Amino acid sequence: MTAWIHEFLVQVKSTSWLEWLAAVFGVFSVLFAQRNHILLYPTGLVSTGIYAYLLSRREAGLYAEALLNTYYFVMTLYGWWHWKRGDGAAELVISICNTAEWFITIGIVLILWPLFWYLLGFTPSTVPGWDSFVSATACAGMWLLARRKVENWILLNLSNLVAIPLFAYKGYYVTMLLTVFLFIVAIFGYFSWRRLYRLRTAAF
Repeated sequence: MTAWIHEFLVQVKSTSWLEWLAAVFGVFSVLFAQRNHILLYPTGLVSTGIYAYLLSRREAGLYAEALLNTYYFVMTLYGWWHWKRGDGAAELVISICNTAEWFITIGIVLILWPLFWYLLGFTPSTVPGWDSFVSATACAGMWLLARRKVENWILLNLSNLVAIPLFAYKGYYVTMLLTVFLFIVAIFGYFSWRRLYRLRTAAF
């Protein structure tokens, strides 16, 4: 245990300033998301952009995670526009998934998980199964977040749950701590969004 703690502290001290910057903006983004604040998007753009670069490097070898962060970046732009309804319509409100949206969500996971796993077979990835699952569930969660669905927190936390040991295994301890933090905040985010949804529906 002492050896693990020592290794953990060594890894934290050697963490690059870019990873720290990505982690800090990631914290801001999820806190704004938990508070249902639109600033989750600009802060998310900074974090995901940096992570897309860091995780794509050969020493990281988390290629699906890098692709996921690229997807996050694009979906963040889409979510920012969709949240404010770029067509000038009323701002999108928090809602829950209907049956069709659940089918789409599950379909995203079931299609992307084996697809990413297959594609990672052409890379030097040593963790294709874990990496692809984290990315597939997170993609589904981001789609729900862009549509402001309460259930986005469930899919994102399923992704976080697997990502925590994955980042530890790869030596990204600051990012692992960020993911633990995201996991905890997402729990509160789910109940906060569900409360906001119930308050809105009770008003009608």
